[in-house]
Amino acid sequence: MLDLTNPAHIVGAVLIFLGLAVLLISAIGLYRLPDLYLRASAVGTSAGLGVALIVVGALLIDFTWPNLIKAIIAVIAQLLTSAVGSMAIARSGYLHDSPPAAITSPDELRDTRRDDVEV
Repeated sequence: MLDLTNPAHIVGAVLIFLGLAVLLISAIGLYRLPDLYLRASAVGTSAGLGVALIVVGALLIDFTWPNLIKAIIAVIAQLLTSAVGSMAIARSGYLHDSPPAAITSPDELRDTRRDDVEV
């Protein structure tokens, strides 16, 4: 039960709402950003940060030692998997010749790309 006289509950609720705001901004970015690479970057960053904020907020509202261990594992797993997932999506798009936005000028991977790599 949320107790608004407990400072930990207040901070937990604020962190949950901040996490929701980060995820909402990410959803807007999915709609507004021009290409796959910028979208993958926005979603990977916000998924790691947004979900981590929500988990830490929930931990502060319902703190127990087993919940602390679960929250640590969940935050570490989320930060690692969101980064790896967004990089895998961007790499797959690059290998399948997904065009970057016009504002993206350097293509540092062009000279190192091998055409004989199977996807």
